[in-house]
Amino acid sequence: MTKLLRACVVFLLFRIDWRKLIVVCSILMIVSVLTQISKLPYPLTEKDSSTHSAISSYNPLNTAVHLDKSRSLAVGVQLESVRDAPDMVLLNSSAELDESLVIPDKAIRASRLRRRNNSVNSLRLSPPSLPLTVKKIPLQLERYLLSLTPDETLAFVKRDIEKTSLASDDDPELYAPLFRNISTFKRSYEWMERLLKVYVYRDGKPPIFHQPQLSGIYSSEGWFMKLMEASRQFVTKDPEKAHLFYLPYSARKLQLALYVPNSHNLQPLSIFLRDYVNMLAAKYPFWNRTHGSDHFLVACHDWGPYILKEHDELIRNTIKVLCNADASEGIFKAGKDVSLPETTIRNPRRPLRNIGGKKVSQRPILAFFAGNKHGRVRPLLLKHWSNKDEEMKIYGPLPKKVTKIMSYPQHMKSSKYCICPMGYEVNSPRIVEAIYYECVPVIIADNFVHPLSEVLNWDAFSVIVAEKDIPKLKEILLAIPLKKYLSMQTNVKMLQKHFLWNARPVRYDIFHMILHSIWSSRLSQIQLPQSS
Repeated sequence: MTKLLRACVVFLLFRIDWRKLIVVCSILMIVSVLTQISKLPYPLTEKDSSTHSAISSYNPLNTAVHLDKSRSLAVGVQLESVRDAPDMVLLNSSAELDESLVIPDKAIRASRLRRRNNSVNSLRLSPPSLPLTVKKIPLQLERYLLSLTPDETLAFVKRDIEKTSLASDDDPELYAPLFRNISTFKRSYEWMERLLKVYVYRDGKPPIFHQPQLSGIYSSEGWFMKLMEASRQFVTKDPEKAHLFYLPYSARKLQLALYVPNSHNLQPLSIFLRDYVNMLAAKYPFWNRTHGSDHFLVACHDWGPYILKEHDELIRNTIKVLCNADASEGIFKAGKDVSLPETTIRNPRRPLRNIGGKKVSQRPILAFFAGNKHGRVRPLLLKHWSNKDEEMKIYGPLPKKVTKIMSYPQHMKSSKYCICPMGYEVNSPRIVEAIYYECVPVIIADNFVHPLSEVLNWDAFSVIVAEKDIPKLKEILLAIPLKKYLSMQTNVKMLQKHFLWNARPVRYDIFHMILHSIWSSRLSQIQLPQSS
């Protein structure tokens, strides 16, 4: 380049024509550039072979990559090592889950794979560190969870819940003595709030479908339907994002619409449900993927379990949320199915009306019961205790002369213990009524799986009496120390909030508690790979 400048100066000194000068300078510059290029090594890509070596050792995506705990892989973002990372379900991996998990068809799997490959999250071969709190999880983990399929999400959550250590029980909304394990419940509940999505089938015509009954002793199924279908938090319109599928029918409305009075024939109801499920299985791919194991139904009528018998998968695989939670008949399966609290709602516009009770010092009655004489337990109760003891107010239907002095709710509010015997079936609305009126429930129903027993410790706030011990009922109650009774009665008051229906659901109320039990049942189906 120096020679070029010198030449140009010489031309200028001799006053060469400027146009000729430009041509000559351009030629000299091109010659100089070509000379510099000729001195570079050939080929250019041989300059640094170490770079190619590093790239060729990278494992491609969509393979079963297992990372050692001591190693860290950087792919745009360096991920933190996860505790027991080899156990995690990896994205795009060959890790196999249990048959009970959803196995989507080829088209759905291909669609999900395309979405992953178009996202930066598809580069994550192992999840980020688990959060200390579910309420505020890191953005990196948020993106990771969004990249998972519904069942991969459930596997991740289940593993996290199982590894939850004892957490502080300073949550003002929860009272630890009521729960079997408050730490696992709280962790599971928070994950449910953050992640759970339910797909509600739109098929089916009212009144059997989508038309809840909000009053009477079967109102639990109606209130759940009303609040579930109206939920913006949990309901999804995209079934591919759903962790659970809801069959939105009312067992009570089904009975009113199809049962022929005094026929004692439930088969028309069973056939109707069988045909409904077969229609869903033919119209959508979701039932057949899991044979119904990620579907659930909610039925409070006594016949709820029996009208499922015409469809094998419906009765065997679905999560059945039933008031008639009788473990002895082989239909309700404890640990998989959910015992639904039976609630009596007299005024749907004011479901919380008349709730509350008197102080312990204002409860002179030891035990109270009033109701129809049917089933196997109530006749025995009346035989041994009706009009036998002033401290034991045991009636059939409450006599009019008695109601003039004290109403049914006033009796419960004035009693230390409220007797809750089974009727035709094991369930009784008196259990929740006792909780509403802050009276310690005394449950007499062998083989009854108590409501929400997946998380609640019923020994902390109720008395369980075997049917054979009815003759010793007063003796059993008097043997309970005053200190223990006071503790149970306090626990009943603290429990009350978990059994209240709210027009707009609030945290930890009965709607959320039922939904959590369904969520918990679905999590229990997930089989995690055994660590080597």
